[in-house]
Amino acid sequence: MSAEPTAYPLGPLPSPEPRPGSGRLLPVLAFVLTVLCVTTVALTSTVRSTAASPGFYQAVLDEESAYDRLYGEVLVDPEIAPVTRDLLAHLPVPEALVTSNIKVVLPPPTVRALTEQQIEAVTGYLRGDRDELRLTVDLDPVLKNLAELARVYFGDLVAGIQGRDQPDFERFTADLAAALDDLRNGRAPALPRLPLTEDQADRAADVLLGAVPERQRTALRPEIEAALREGDVATGLAATAAAVLSDGSRSAAADLRTTLQDGTWDLTDTLGMTGDDLDALERARDALRFLTLLQISALALALAGLATLWFTGPAAPARRLMRLGQALACAGGLTAAAVLLARLITGGRLFTTPSTWAPSVTALVDDLQRNALDQAAATGLGAALTALAGGALLTAAGWALLVRPDRLRVPTPTALRTTAAGVACAALAGVLVVPPVFGPSAPRPCLGGSRLCDLRYDEAAYLTSHNAMSTTADRFIGPLQDPDITTQLNTGVRALQLDTYRWERPQDIAARLDSPEFTPEQRRLISGAVDKANPPRPGLWLCHGVCRAGAVELVPALKGIGDWLRDHPTEIVTLIVQDDIGPEETEEAFHAAGLDDLLHTPDPDPDEPWPTLGEMIDSGRRLVVFAEKADGPAPWYRNFYRYGMETPFAFRSPSEMTCAPHRGGTGKRLFLLNHFITNAGGSRLDAGRVNARDWVLERARACEAQRGSPVNFIAVDYTTIGDAAGAVDELNSRRAEED
Repeated sequence: MSAEPTAYPLGPLPSPEPRPGSGRLLPVLAFVLTVLCVTTVALTSTVRSTAASPGFYQAVLDEESAYDRLYGEVLVDPEIAPVTRDLLAHLPVPEALVTSNIKVVLPPPTVRALTEQQIEAVTGYLRGDRDELRLTVDLDPVLKNLAELARVYFGDLVAGIQGRDQPDFERFTADLAAALDDLRNGRAPALPRLPLTEDQADRAADVLLGAVPERQRTALRPEIEAALREGDVATGLAATAAAVLSDGSRSAAADLRTTLQDGTWDLTDTLGMTGDDLDALERARDALRFLTLLQISALALALAGLATLWFTGPAAPARRLMRLGQALACAGGLTAAAVLLARLITGGRLFTTPSTWAPSVTALVDDLQRNALDQAAATGLGAALTALAGGALLTAAGWALLVRPDRLRVPTPTALRTTAAGVACAALAGVLVVPPVFGPSAPRPCLGGSRLCDLRYDEAAYLTSHNAMSTTADRFIGPLQDPDITTQLNTGVRALQLDTYRWERPQDIAARLDSPEFTPEQRRLISGAVDKANPPRPGLWLCHGVCRAGAVELVPALKGIGDWLRDHPTEIVTLIVQDDIGPEETEEAFHAAGLDDLLHTPDPDPDEPWPTLGEMIDSGRRLVVFAEKADGPAPWYRNFYRYGMETPFAFRSPSEMTCAPHRGGTGKRLFLLNHFITNAGGSRLDAGRVNARDWVLERARACEAQRGSPVNFIAVDYTTIGDAAGAVDELNSRRAEED
């Protein structure tokens, strides 16, 4: 008759006797060694998976909306102006031109790309993937945007100087360089003589000499005064320019060429010359190398400690399980305590920002530090929890075998050893793997922020470009936007109102010119173009009323939108088409542009909720297309006014703006806010007023309250004037918080 297994009471367990020959000290040392080594593995894994992970830094920047705050808080802070001016000194353009068009010159996607480039360089250096730290900024995108901005604002001026319909910027630049060389070498430009009185000549000489280095003024004064008194302004200017340009221009050009080598700005050299301590990164790299070796050593010792605990443990296998579990659980508790203590000691800051920093910069840096430490602490606690869970599982299994063996099927010693080894190793592997795998990584941005991914399409707000194709860049008569369509997307526009046409015949123009959108001057210019027998052009076009007033080919424009979407895989774009061509032709144009894989098909029922932004991004179907007239036959081509409603749009002054129902009636899921002034054409002056951030927010909230639905599309003229984009960002941020 077999003996019954011994059952222990639920109270304290009897103290185990050590196995013969094992001694009492070795198990204690093995226990302590295991606890310390598992803790070391957890902490080193946490540090390496945060400090050397590009995803960690990208996650912190996105969680704190750093890119939005850069434009909305930092760059508008008056106290940051000296730093901004110093940075702009590297760009050969007027400061005011850049700062007033900052999102055109340096759009948010470009800032993100440049930032991620530096993060990759630094973390790669810290990990040892790169032997040398080189922080370089590719300024080609910025310089291209500056060139486009110059074409937008100076194209007409250059064309007028050259007597051409289209400006030749290369020739203009060459002519300007030649003129500067003439001045630099003291050759007088071809200017008529200008008779001056003696007093006028003296005052003019004072003005000219004010630009000359002080050490040269005395020697130059007689020459300049003599020339001016004779009315020879050209010679006076040449003498002045030669002195001014001989030092300043040449040195500035040399500095610029040195700084921007092949369109690349080497920040490493720049930071080194300004005295910034880059040795800290070298020390951090050495520390990470040491941590890597420490982690490998600790992992080996932890495995040895666990094995020693098993083989030197009590005779009862169940108690050995408990001993292993207790060691892992203690390591988890010690890791958690170390992480919480470190977070408490730092107080959310790794360093104190200097008092000389602008308040907006200090606030942003402090928030980034706090967020980074919070996420690092969360990663460390995840590793601690893994060790605690593994330890609790082993302890519970051993306790159950000891206390209730009559109700359990006791495994064989071999099976028990295998189980113990498997759980212990899994817990140790979890401590090692959890931080890098489940630690913070760059979240997927939706409309520029990860917090918006859970918003439904019909809950988000989108900056909408009214008559997006009618641009200064594409030389429309009476343009309503300045940059071209791609640049508009780069500056934050996410919905485009486009007008599709066939090129009109001469007899079609008279009726179209009766539209109040055209001023008498515009009618005269268009009629003049028609009088030159400009024949109709085949194909499909994006025009604003009359194609001879400006036109962009439809298929290439659509292809450009598709290329932009593929370059920005987490963005969603909506097209609202004023369709003067048939739906079948529209479908063929989208197919010819290669957009089939991007088109989103709305639910046939307009009352059904839309998918979330994250779901649309995951599907890859990120281009939504509505028509003002058509409704199909393509399933993705739906009539906007079945799904959406709008406000009136023929406002002649800001005071006339209302939220009254217009096309689409009321009660629809999508809401288009027409927010522009049409008074014999678009009004830049009114756009500067109504596109102001507070004005847009005030009207959007008033219309939301009146119509009982969130505003989705805020359609404005001149999207780069004012801060309608900032208002849209604020609406989305608040909706994400409420969601």
